[in-house]
Amino acid sequence: MILVKQVGVYINIVNCKLKKYIAEAFKKNSVNLTGEQYLVMDALWNEGTLTQQAIAFIIQKDKNSVTQFIDNLEKKGLVTRSVAKEDRRVNNIMLTEEGMALKDSTKQLAIDTMNKALDGISEDDLNTFVDVLKKVCANI
Repeated sequence: MILVKQVGVYINIVNCKLKKYIAEAFKKNSVNLTGEQYLVMDALWNEGTLTQQAIAFIIQKDKNSVTQFIDNLEKKGLVTRSVAKEDRRVNNIMLTEEGMALKDSTKQLAIDTMNKALDGISEDDLNTFVDVLKKVCANI
């Protein structure tokens, strides 16, 4: 297989396997979130109240997907929506107390899960990997 094709294939495989791996870790530890919902929660934990558009930008998902993630998080009682006073077309998304209470344990679980996935890979290799991924993103 030519190198360029291998890069594309392995990026896709890692993406699919990582989503499944994180979902299994969350399920095993009774965290009722999908990987994508976790990304929304993490953005809110890091930044505080955000618009749906800002969340979409941060997690690099389309607005319709983010709307679905937020709908489901709202049903779980983890976030609330409020219409922005200055522009009724804009929804501000904020964490509930229940959503905020998940922060420490869920973030630590995500970190531990990623550490297991990256086990045996040197810090130098990880830094190189991140640099290469950044360059690919910049090229796209």
